[in-house]
Amino acid sequence: MHQKHEKNPVVLQQNDNSPRRDDELSHAGSKDHEVESQENEEGTDIEVEEENLPSPAAAVHEEIRQEGEKELERDSLALGWSALEAGLSMGASLMAKGIFHARLPEGAIGFFVENLGYTIGFVIVIMARQQLFTENTLTAVLPFMHKPTRHNFAILMRLWGVVLVGNLIGTALMAFAFIHLPVFDSATRAAFVTLSQKVMANTPGEMFCNAIISGWIIASLVWMMPSAKHNKLLIIILMTYLMGIGNLTHIVVGSVEILYLVFNGNIPWWQFFYPFALPTLAGNIVGGTFIFALISHAQIRNDLSHHRRTSAASGNKTASAKQD
Repeated sequence: MHQKHEKNPVVLQQNDNSPRRDDELSHAGSKDHEVESQENEEGTDIEVEEENLPSPAAAVHEEIRQEGEKELERDSLALGWSALEAGLSMGASLMAKGIFHARLPEGAIGFFVENLGYTIGFVIVIMARQQLFTENTLTAVLPFMHKPTRHNFAILMRLWGVVLVGNLIGTALMAFAFIHLPVFDSATRAAFVTLSQKVMANTPGEMFCNAIISGWIIASLVWMMPSAKHNKLLIIILMTYLMGIGNLTHIVVGSVEILYLVFNGNIPWWQFFYPFALPTLAGNIVGGTFIFALISHAQIRNDLSHHRRTSAASGNKTASAKQD
């Protein structure tokens, strides 16, 4: 009996330890993607209430940063599936624009109406909260700008890589389906080629410069969304319609168009990467991150720093008054 009592605690200890070991491993895995920030170190939440912040712009900034932290900490597989879905959804832009182009008369009216179709893919992706690469040139970048550490840079690159690959796979699948599925008539297929060839008519420099503007527009759109409330749909349509009528280049929408030409045999594979993808990707990043995000973060960083100093000074005065 004495020997049994000695063995039983050992068995119970093993049963207690096994689940703990699994939890520790799971927690360690989540730590790999956890954003390094002052709030996470202190175990607090990001302050997003406007009355507690120095300006309305600061409230928008902090709300987007909070969303960015959530995206950076998501599982890679979940990000990948969402990005793939977004790539598929963006095919709706070429589909709608091509259908309009094939059926509308040439001229100014036809041009302005057909570009309403360009907005459809963005509406689906943004309203459905799918992962679009150009949105993440602002949303996921703000946590890194707030605390630019190696770890935060690494998880930003992970998110960018997963989302970009997922988006491109989705666009490739959609372009392939548009060619091989018996869905569209010959006029619509010809419109797909015509619209896509307009993109390829740009030089690499034009691809890059146009993409800077579209990256800036998408970042502006993301910045406006927290304040949009019930007008989100209208803002998405207006901002992306501007991209359409401006013939601006976008890495995800453009990938559907250029890959359609590739799969249709109009251009060789390498032309997808250059003159299209590499200059366009670089331009979108410059417009969204290095122009909009940097400037927006700079003004808010100064606001928040001044607000913290003022709050600290006020707290010290209150403490001194209580002591007196």
